[in-house]
Amino acid sequence: MPTAARAIRRSLDAVYDGAGALAALCLLAILIVISAQVVARWTGVPFPGSSQYAGYLMAAASFLAFAHTLNRGAHIRVNLFLTALGQRRFWGELWCLVIASAASTYLAWFAVRAVYWSWRLGDVSQGQDATPLWIAQTPMAVGAVILAVCFIDNLVTLLLAGRDNIRPDLSQQSRAE
Repeated sequence: MPTAARAIRRSLDAVYDGAGALAALCLLAILIVISAQVVARWTGVPFPGSSQYAGYLMAAASFLAFAHTLNRGAHIRVNLFLTALGQRRFWGELWCLVIASAASTYLAWFAVRAVYWSWRLGDVSQGQDATPLWIAQTPMAVGAVILAVCFIDNLVTLLLAGRDNIRPDLSQQSRAE
C-alpha cells in the first residue's frame, strides 16, 4: 500500500474512532444531565429543558457512533446471506455498499440542510429553554456525514482492493466459541 494511501486510511480511521469517542462522551453527558435532573427534582430547583438535552445528546451519541460501529463489524449485517453467496459474495457486498452509500449520502445531505435552515430561520426548541435547534442538530449532521464517508470509503476500498474495511465483530466471535 502506498504511503499516501496508508496516511488516508489512518486519517479516516482516526475520524471514525474520534467520532466514537465523542459518542461515548455524549453518553456520559446524558448520565450527568439525568443525574442533575434527579437532584434538581429532589431540591425543588427547576431545570428547564433537561429532557430535551438528554434527547439531543442521545441523537448525537447515536449518529456519532454509527461509522465507528460499522467498521468494527458491530452493525447488523446480512452475513448469513453474504456467506451463502459463496464466490459471488463480492457482488453482494458491492450491492449492499452501493445502496448504503447512496442512502447515507442522502441522509447526510438533508441533515446538513436541516441544520442550515434551522440556523438561517432562527428556529428554537419548543421547551422553556428555547435552545437554538441548529446547535442540537449539528452533532447528528456531523455523524451522518461521517457515516456517509465511511460507507463510501468501504465501497471504494471494495472496488480497489476486493475487500471492505469492516473488521469482524470480535465480541460475537468470542461468544460463539
